Amino acid sequence: MEKYKQEFIEFMVDCGVLKFGDFVTKSGRKTPFFVNTGFYRTGSQLKRLGEYYAEAINEKFGLDFEVLFGPAYKGIPLSVTTSVAIADKYGKDVKYCSNRKEIKDHGDTGILLGSPVSDGDRVVIIEDVTTAGTSIRETLPIINAQGDVDIVGLVVSVDRMERGQGEKSALSEIEDNFGLKTTAIVTMAEVVEHLYNREYNGKIIIDDEIKTAIDAYYDKYGVK
Repeated sequence: MEKYKQEFIEFMVDCGVLKFGDFVTKSGRKTPFFVNTGFYRTGSQLKRLGEYYAEAINEKFGLDFEVLFGPAYKGIPLSVTTSVAIADKYGKDVKYCSNRKEIKDHGDTGILLGSPVSDGDRVVIIEDVTTAGTSIRETLPIINAQGDVDIVGLVVSVDRMERGQGEKSALSEIEDNFGLKTTAIVTMAEVVEHLYNREYNGKIIIDDEIKTAIDAYYDKYGVK
């Protein structure tokens, strides 16, 4: 596993973003792990988060694109910090852009924040965690309405690796339904591989009991 992936997993633990226990997802699934990106709360945390996204984007898609689009609301700071990281780390200046939930009719009018999207632009979409496709269904028409653009792909922080609306993973469904390439900084399989029965900061994060609960969860909700 790449070093930046290992560092990112530990970074999520340090920030309280990745937790293990008893949780319920928005879809009503009882889950032994939870990823809450709302716990990235400081400037230094956002700076590092952007750097991890930048590495994942460069590894999967390269840097031949013009716009990094982050859907409102969580995608707004992600697009900003990652565009800064791409400039710092790779010397590539990409534009950041997000949508508003409500169209503004005065001052800086329109539905977009940040850079406009123009004909010929290549766009990468950035989000927090694996989505069931709801956000993408809302986002694609907004981007495509701006002109003749090429949407390169979608990057998320964590691929939960569970079924979406059918038998495939949520990210695989997005690829099939919308013709998009997708990637994640890490998958949950990589998280388990790195943390299982391994001491980190004086504690075993994923012990045998938690590993058993994770395995049972994927037996029920994982991709067949």
